[in-house]
Amino acid sequence: MSDSALQDEPRSRSGVTAEIDLEWLSLEDNETIRWASTPHKYSVVPGLIIGIPLSLVLIGIPIIVASYLQYTNTNYVVTNKGLYSKRGILSRDVQQVGFDKVQNISYSQSAIGSSLGYGSVDVSTAGGSGVELQFRNIPDPAGVQELIGKEIDSRQQGETGTASDTDDVLDEILVELRAIRSAVGDEATLDTAPATDADTEANPTTESSGASHHEEP
Repeated sequence: MSDSALQDEPRSRSGVTAEIDLEWLSLEDNETIRWASTPHKYSVVPGLIIGIPLSLVLIGIPIIVASYLQYTNTNYVVTNKGLYSKRGILSRDVQQVGFDKVQNISYSQSAIGSSLGYGSVDVSTAGGSGVELQFRNIPDPAGVQELIGKEIDSRQQGETGTASDTDDVLDEILVELRAIRSAVGDEATLDTAPATDADTEANPTTESSGASHHEEP
């Protein structure tokens, strides 16, 4: 993924606030930003193409203004834990999808978007109906899709490693329990074992109380 393809590929929140306002974003502990961007600057071109000719009759001016405001008030963020989307001019609409819920990711580009270098990434979730979250008109959608896929793979590998470590600990505990059980069983066997001839010679018993003792006169 080339640096020129993505408008911003920050590693920390402080690295993007100078160009993108992310004050709306609330991160969890140990959550870091992998990528953040507004829509591609050329995504306003269709609005300009329609709005400029109509501006002569004042109809096109709202179209141009709306396209610009949508561009400046839309943010997309990828962290090491999930995806965030913020839209809205007068109000704010924030969506968040964790990587554990992502079922499928795909990207698409229109003819204009392909020629100008932007497109959309669609995210579907497990149990959801259709596309749950969309990064619209972002630069290098294929690169962003690849980045999201790597983050999901990295998370799954981490969970597999954690599960493997847990299994190892359980195996060690099981071995210790078996050793303790074996030691306890050996001691019980020694305590209940019948006396041998050697034990009898070492510890002779007295005659029975019913035997008479006769002395010669």
